[in-house]
Amino acid sequence: MTDEYRLINKPLWESWAAINRASDFYDLESFKLGGVRILAHEIAEIGDVSGKDLLHLQCHFGIDTLSWARLGARVTGVDFSERAIADARALAAEIGLKATFVCCDVLDLPDHLDGQFDVVYTSHGVLGWLGDLARWAEVIARFLRPGGVFYIAEMHPFVWPFDDSGDTTELRVCNPYFPREAPVPFPVQGSYADRAAHVEQTLEYVWPHSIGEIVTVLASAGLRIDFLHEWPFLVWPLPFLVEAPDGTWRLPESTAGEIPLSFTLRATKA
Repeated sequence: MTDEYRLINKPLWESWAAINRASDFYDLESFKLGGVRILAHEIAEIGDVSGKDLLHLQCHFGIDTLSWARLGARVTGVDFSERAIADARALAAEIGLKATFVCCDVLDLPDHLDGQFDVVYTSHGVLGWLGDLARWAEVIARFLRPGGVFYIAEMHPFVWPFDDSGDTTELRVCNPYFPREAPVPFPVQGSYADRAAHVEQTLEYVWPHSIGEIVTVLASAGLRIDFLHEWPFLVWPLPFLVEAPDGTWRLPESTAGEIPLSFTLRATKA
């Protein structure tokens, strides 16, 4: 079932690679001039990567991967989109950064890459595309050196159940929270980076993963959880969020109460 739906999703990501590369959301031309796109708290939580080997899973067209290169890491990025990987390689060559990019599904990575890494990193909108999270955790453990760290920054699973169709700005529960074998279909409206963009595909299929499942599969793969931090913001918009001065997206100040919107987790291989 996982194979069936990821083959359906893949053409959508090929379309999104071109759309996202040209979008204001990514502002690629600004990135070419310098700087990094990793959030400050992520850099602080991972620590100094100078001289370290870093593997970036689901790297899209490489902005975050190359940000880590600018911070001193020896980087390898992985993504299943041929278009995204071609763009990542071209971007690295254009700005003169050394990086390796591998085109394959992350769950198949042991068939396409050798070696081990000091850091395995993934972030922001990645888990929903994976139908087999236990396999994902095994791949992470396989590519970590002893003492190496895995780090993820991602939308909090608690956000999953809320309606993000744009029909309402209220917190309305209409989607599942707990993991399931079959993915959930969602209508496609452009790209998350450009809602007005035209795409042929009308549905995307994504898998919900609870915070309990995420922690459990990593622990079961032999990793020690160092911390799990929850944050009151996202790095992309949703209908019930408003943009904050720092560029993140948060609940309106008028909202009574609060919910976690993203999380970061670091784990170590013994």
